[in-house]
Amino acid sequence: MSELKSRIDQATAKISQLWQGEPAVGMILGTGLGGLAEQIEQDIAIPYSDIPHFPTSTVKSHAGRLVCGRLRGIPVVAMEGRFHYYEGYSLEQVTFPVRVMKAMGVKTLLVTNAAGGINPQLDLSDVLIIEDHINLMPENPLRGPNDEELGPRFPDMSHPYDRQHMEVARQVALELGINCPKGVFVAVSGPNLETRAEYRMLKLMGADVVGMSTVPEVLVAVHAGLRVLGFSVVTDLCLPDALEPVELNKILEVAALGGAKLARLIPEILPRIIL
Repeated sequence: MSELKSRIDQATAKISQLWQGEPAVGMILGTGLGGLAEQIEQDIAIPYSDIPHFPTSTVKSHAGRLVCGRLRGIPVVAMEGRFHYYEGYSLEQVTFPVRVMKAMGVKTLLVTNAAGGINPQLDLSDVLIIEDHINLMPENPLRGPNDEELGPRFPDMSHPYDRQHMEVARQVALELGINCPKGVFVAVSGPNLETRAEYRMLKLMGADVVGMSTVPEVLVAVHAGLRVLGFSVVTDLCLPDALEPVELNKILEVAALGGAKLARLIPEILPRIIL
């Protein structure tokens, strides 16, 4: 047994002592998604500090707990707040909760984030379905010895985001009257925002939104054999010729508006993607 597998087992055993549920869906709730967490019929909310080997979130807008319960009758486990590379954690630490979710029985990972809008057709609080990504992180969570129990040495990334889940999300958004285009997410390390020249570069690469999370979690999810559905909420506009300094309070306000849309969307999606 690898050291990573041993840590996963220890964390899973602790959660199992506190909650005997078998989650079908794991959720990573980014900035502004507190409203969705409130919809979960909670059996228990476990502080990250109580789970062996879980890092501690240092982002003020992240609650830092694992919510276990049901959403629309479906057993779920949801992270209220994630970990980031810019906080000083390795990407193995950042993605450790995804490994634990897999060990708990999760089959689908639903991941959300707050992101900057590079595509000029996007507006503040828009919700984007992530159909592909560009990885500009300086590290890879799969680097190092591979444990075949956890996944293959060279996981295929031709379709990291589940096409059937994306189609369900698009259909539900249409029914609810929520504009929800598909797009490409690019991950950078942060914590600084980008320069005008860097935004131009990212746009030329084909990115629609940019953020400091998600891609490492998706890499590990694909490695673990999970189906993935991802969303970005546009919290600031990254238009090089009209760039303005970002105010954190304003980002949080916009994230809450986009989060309210996801809080309507995701509960309607879950029953349709659990077969």
